[in-house]
Amino acid sequence: MALRDTSIPEPSGPVPGATAPALSPEDRGRLLAGAHHDPHALLGAHPVPGGIAFRALRPFARSVSVVTGGERTPLVSEGDGLFSGVLPLAEIPAYTLHVAYEGGEQEVHDPYRFLPALGELDLHLIREGRHEQLWQALGAQPMTHEGVTGTRFTVWAPNAQGVRVATDFTYWDGTQFPMRSLGASGVWELFLPGVGEGTAYKFEITSRYGHRFLKADPMARRTEEPPNTASIVTASHYEWGDAQWMAHRADTPVHEAPFSVYEVHLPSWRPGLDYRQLAEELPAYVKDLGFTHVELMPVAEHPFHGSWGYQVTGFYAPTARLGTPDDFRFFVDACHRAGIGVIMDWVPAHFPKDDWALARFDGDPLYEPGDGRRAEHPDWGTYEFDFARTEVRNFLVANAVYWCEEFHIDGLRVDAVASMLYLDYSREDGQWEPNAYGGREDLAAMAFLQEMNATVYRRAPGVVTIAEESTAWGGVTKPTDTGGLGFGLKWNMGWMHDSLEYLSHEPVHRKYHHHEMTFSMVYAYSENYVLPISHDEVVHGKQALVSKAPGDWWQRRANVRAYLGFMWSHPGKQLLFMGQEFAQGAEWSVEHGPEWWLLDDGYHSAGDHRGVRDLVRDLNTAYRATPALWQCDTRPEGFRWVAVDSADDNVFAFLRYDAEGRPLLAVANFSPVVRPDYGLWVPGDAVAWQEILNTDDPRYGGSGVTNPDPVKPEDGCVRITLPPLATVWLTPFAP
Repeated sequence: MALRDTSIPEPSGPVPGATAPALSPEDRGRLLAGAHHDPHALLGAHPVPGGIAFRALRPFARSVSVVTGGERTPLVSEGDGLFSGVLPLAEIPAYTLHVAYEGGEQEVHDPYRFLPALGELDLHLIREGRHEQLWQALGAQPMTHEGVTGTRFTVWAPNAQGVRVATDFTYWDGTQFPMRSLGASGVWELFLPGVGEGTAYKFEITSRYGHRFLKADPMARRTEEPPNTASIVTASHYEWGDAQWMAHRADTPVHEAPFSVYEVHLPSWRPGLDYRQLAEELPAYVKDLGFTHVELMPVAEHPFHGSWGYQVTGFYAPTARLGTPDDFRFFVDACHRAGIGVIMDWVPAHFPKDDWALARFDGDPLYEPGDGRRAEHPDWGTYEFDFARTEVRNFLVANAVYWCEEFHIDGLRVDAVASMLYLDYSREDGQWEPNAYGGREDLAAMAFLQEMNATVYRRAPGVVTIAEESTAWGGVTKPTDTGGLGFGLKWNMGWMHDSLEYLSHEPVHRKYHHHEMTFSMVYAYSENYVLPISHDEVVHGKQALVSKAPGDWWQRRANVRAYLGFMWSHPGKQLLFMGQEFAQGAEWSVEHGPEWWLLDDGYHSAGDHRGVRDLVRDLNTAYRATPALWQCDTRPEGFRWVAVDSADDNVFAFLRYDAEGRPLLAVANFSPVVRPDYGLWVPGDAVAWQEILNTDDPRYGGSGVTNPDPVKPEDGCVRITLPPLATVWLTPFAP
């Protein structure tokens, strides 16, 4: 659409045979005000008595001519950027427009000569709320339409009087490109020939109250880098190299497979690196440490960096801070080629109130409920989604599918599920209204989550959805056809809170809190659980993991090593936030990220931090090699207590079994004393038991109290030495 300076001969075509019928004052006023529902009926070419009438809207143009059959015919200015005329033709010809401005001239296709570029099936599915690939119907789609290349712009704005496309090349004035309404769907559409990838755009909306404002595209698949807020026309040209990964991703159900997750905030993991640079470093790091998956805190576009990505404005766009959408595809592909799955935090519970984004999108509550009591999220100063509205539910369900299909994401960890499920979440009496049955459950949110899970699992085999749900809601990971919400896994917030509380106590007091480490087994099989030590636990005064533990520096590290050994052997999958794998002492900073300097050769305690990192690597290695630690995570027969009531000793011991009945014995001693000759019951068919991991190993910074030789059972018991503040794993020994 750029102007080009040309030397063009004077028009020599036929003079218009008649004056174009004048627009009615109402139509003209609405068109120029951006409040007309059908600008294509006023602009473009139309049969009239005496020939074909042409009308163009080109603000600031000196002249506009119709070019047809190699001849150019000038149109007459009607004022306000409108030009019109009638050519004595029997039918509408193939034509272009020649437009002259002060700075140059251009020959362009007329956007108002094209039929709608969005089909009836798309509109039907949008009205029904069943368009599972909504991003292919709405937003900015580069395409060839009626033999002409350009971009189709579509947006859902059912309450608007009018919508126009405003671009960088129109200086954010939408006057030139009014869109047409496609009826009851609430969708507005315009095909702009000659507009291609890289064009920045917004939608200029005129509300039914007459207010006019610019909005970013809710379906934008690329955005400007914040603080700029425009959407950008884009198309993917990426060629994936992860065919083998994708083909085998669904071979083993997630709950029966090893699943050890490294949680990362991409912008701060190595500050300054973009998607492609991260692709060179992060997959290799995660693979070296033995994690099976990396979980990314939200990568969808968000205006405020300090929100960590949880205040999303661009639900369909990876943040431009780190590169383009294809750059993000490159990152995911690199993870897959390294054998690492990619989980992404997804935030359908709420969205910010920025006036250029989703909030009151067409001048009325649209994505948020109309009832102010339901619209406001009291905790975060945001809006909640209207889960009862068909199109909003479709927007979110399709968004979940989008990340899985377009970016090969392997899992969605759904943020703040509890805030969606309860009508009275963080609300006082009078601030909420019961559901149709008089209860506090949000039935629409339940239905949305069930639909999202069912759709994702049907369309993306091998993908897992994970709920961050902090209450005892029943059936979070139960199938939707039995009334469950349909998630694959759920974060075990109870285990996390209880175990960290236990860890924080001095060992002398831990016997009074013994139940905090055993209670999780009372409900361990009520859901399919992940044990999370996430970003939320190492910020806002909660302290880093190693700083939660009591004692001197050695004891704090020993406590953490014992805790990690206990965590990795406890039923459920594991998640550990970046920086905790090497016992960073400070809380996480979004500006600075992990304190990598703690591992530098010149730092006097670097060996201490490397020791914890080495332990995490060995935990993951042993974990992945030992099916007893993951194969029966969700089956009660995969676990048996050996020592559950040794409160005075601060000792916990249990057996884990794989599907073939092969056991692993895990013993954790959360006391700072050595316990020699400690007797523990074991199954009677093993000749001897061999220690395969000991968190007190000197390699990890421990004191070196180990059991180097196989231990033979006597009278159904093995007697081993328990190191101080340590966890040991033993398996049957095959001589």
